[in-house]
Amino acid sequence: MAAPTTPPLIPSRRLRLPGLLEAVPGVETYWVRPGGVTAVRVHGGDEITVVDRQGRQRAEVTAVGPDGAAARDLLGLTADAPATTLRALGADASPHAIEDPVLAVLLAHGLDPTGLRAAYLFGEWSPAGSRETLRAAGPGIVLVAAPAGSMAVDETTGNPPSDLVLEVRRAQPRVPEVPPLPPPLADPILDVRVDAATALSYEVKAGQYIQVLDVEGRQCSDFLAFHAHRLQEGRERGLDATATRYFMGQAYPQPGLHGKFYDQDMEPLVEIVRDTVGRHDTFGLACNTKYYDDLGYFGHINCTDNFNAQLRPYGIEERAGWPALNLFYNTAFDAQNQLIFDEPWSRPGDYVLMRAGVDLVCATSACPDDIDPANAWTPTDIHLRVYSAERKFSMAMAHRPTPEHPASLTKETGFAPRTRALTRQFTEYRGYWLPTSFDGHGAIDEYWACRERAAVMDLSPLRKFEVLGPDAEALLQACVTRNIRKLSINQVVYSAVCNETGGMIDDCTVFRLADTNFRFVGGDEYTGTWLREQAERRGLDRVWVKHSTDQMHNIAVQGPRSRDILRGLIWTPGTQPAFGDLTWFRFTVGRIGDHRGIPVVVSRTGYSGELGYEIWCHPSDGPAVWDAVWEAGTPHGMLPLGLDALDVLRIESGLVFAGYDFDDHVDPFEAGVGFTVPLKTKEDDFVGRDALVARKASPQRRLVGLELAGNEPAHHGDCVHVGRHQVGVVTSATRSPILRKNIALCRLAVEHAEIGTEVEVGKLDGHRKRIPAQVVRFPFYDPDKERPRS
Repeated sequence: MAAPTTPPLIPSRRLRLPGLLEAVPGVETYWVRPGGVTAVRVHGGDEITVVDRQGRQRAEVTAVGPDGAAARDLLGLTADAPATTLRALGADASPHAIEDPVLAVLLAHGLDPTGLRAAYLFGEWSPAGSRETLRAAGPGIVLVAAPAGSMAVDETTGNPPSDLVLEVRRAQPRVPEVPPLPPPLADPILDVRVDAATALSYEVKAGQYIQVLDVEGRQCSDFLAFHAHRLQEGRERGLDATATRYFMGQAYPQPGLHGKFYDQDMEPLVEIVRDTVGRHDTFGLACNTKYYDDLGYFGHINCTDNFNAQLRPYGIEERAGWPALNLFYNTAFDAQNQLIFDEPWSRPGDYVLMRAGVDLVCATSACPDDIDPANAWTPTDIHLRVYSAERKFSMAMAHRPTPEHPASLTKETGFAPRTRALTRQFTEYRGYWLPTSFDGHGAIDEYWACRERAAVMDLSPLRKFEVLGPDAEALLQACVTRNIRKLSINQVVYSAVCNETGGMIDDCTVFRLADTNFRFVGGDEYTGTWLREQAERRGLDRVWVKHSTDQMHNIAVQGPRSRDILRGLIWTPGTQPAFGDLTWFRFTVGRIGDHRGIPVVVSRTGYSGELGYEIWCHPSDGPAVWDAVWEAGTPHGMLPLGLDALDVLRIESGLVFAGYDFDDHVDPFEAGVGFTVPLKTKEDDFVGRDALVARKASPQRRLVGLELAGNEPAHHGDCVHVGRHQVGVVTSATRSPILRKNIALCRLAVEHAEIGTEVEVGKLDGHRKRIPAQVVRFPFYDPDKERPRS
């Protein structure tokens, strides 16, 4: 009988918590933004690895000893080149201008960055993912910079600056400590820790800013605020969640138009200015005695009792359960309309910044709940900072293309100085503030301007990537559905981007600037990461995918008079197509006015269903480009156009929108863009091809147009029925001004997708109210695309 064998060891698995825990103990990861500097303290034996993620990005490495003097032998590098980025940062005398806390300390101690030298790593043609590992000979500070310059939009060999990653492997891994707090946003007038399972009361004057920070991540913090003057009058007026949800139309306030929190008298007490988490609660009470008693945890410390004790000196009546703005509390309503909760989304250093509308008495807690996921089972500290009303902070939310990325706050586009002068109606869209409509006009007026004359709109949040190098064509041929090998220089093509199952992860336009140079314009920032992953998977090491959104913003001039408006404005050299010769989906590189003007790229593309163009320029040139277009367009009756009118235009024209008409479960055929998948003429393999062959052979759903009876509109997500059973779903809907009908795009079972089929759009519960509808030809407006081709 054979001896029993020892079963193989199964490697232990651990939860993936990107942004919260280091994957390997003793390994720390830092990001270096383009044009920025990151500084880390090192000790003897520590290994520092600098990674050029996107490739073609120089790194400047400077080593400084404990005494602040340059340490030439700390890393074994010869630092004989100018530390250009450090010198540029040092030109600003104010340490507050420096975001990196270690660099700010160096400046505060009188270290002159202009005297430092650097060693250069990587270069003009370093491959994506290049790595250099250095070992520290002793203690000191290592500063890594990513030099950044402007990418010229009129050059076909553009190389936008990109970020670096800094990995530090400690020779002597230490027991994990509390993560360091991010530096203050300004000089705080209150800077205090709220210990775990406690609460703190404090007073704030009108206009001052309150910053609540999650120290270690995944920790709830209940917030109370009372009108100080009303308290002096003997009236208690505090945050009222019901009034707030009613006026804001949201589950909780967020930065922007819907960011205020009201009291019972409907007076705004605080306004949310910044939010790096995006998930909070206004439905639950602060944890209380009854909650714990009912679960068998008698005498458990709770936020309500902590608040009562803190607010007693202000004469505020005690409560058995305090309604609060429950920051970082991750709640939601499930499909059965049940209020559920889970671990918070917040990470170490995440915060919410609020502005006081009146003098306030406030209280902030570090919730003690350790019996459920509300605080990820382990209560930790909250930190509180208050800033002067004299300071000004931008309105922003946080975005991360992947969980591992650092947060990027909402930005303004290069055209914002002009659009903000025309409207206060802005919404946050893919990390940027964009106008929804313009004062004095409104969506309908703007819509008709585009259909009858011309309109100009800001589309800068589109994500741009330069795809460069000998393998650029091969990469795009493998990653998009269209046949890139057939794309000529100065030509643009619209395409789908699919995953292995055929689902659309993005749609895009691809510009061919030269034989080995392309510009990929999509909607999702993650697509650039995905393209680099595909290049690595295929062994395409001579291609660079460089994120260029920050180097190129764009406006669209759309409408039947757009050609007349731009004809005398765009100058092109003899080596480029003349503006008047541009046909549909072609582009040219030129300048505004004449050969000395602002460099621009002009493409005959758009998202309105009309004749139109897009103008691409560097963000710093945005105001001047807007002014030139505005001056040329005013005699033609051109108006600015916001997102509300754009949505009507694109639905009429059958133009799909990510997250509404398609997602990564919907293939291009189901999304109504099957023309982007030339399975017969594109012989090369591409991601998702096999799945798309099968899906096309056995279609289940199809995007169709619906025309609704009556004057009641449909909405995204409405169910569509034939008899009792659901056969489809409305993906986009609007009232068409030009057709004078309610129309909708609908993903419908193929059995009911023939033109003329009668269906019903379900309202209320889908059965109590039905709107008759009919499947019609779409695009609803100009179905043969004669206007954009004209």
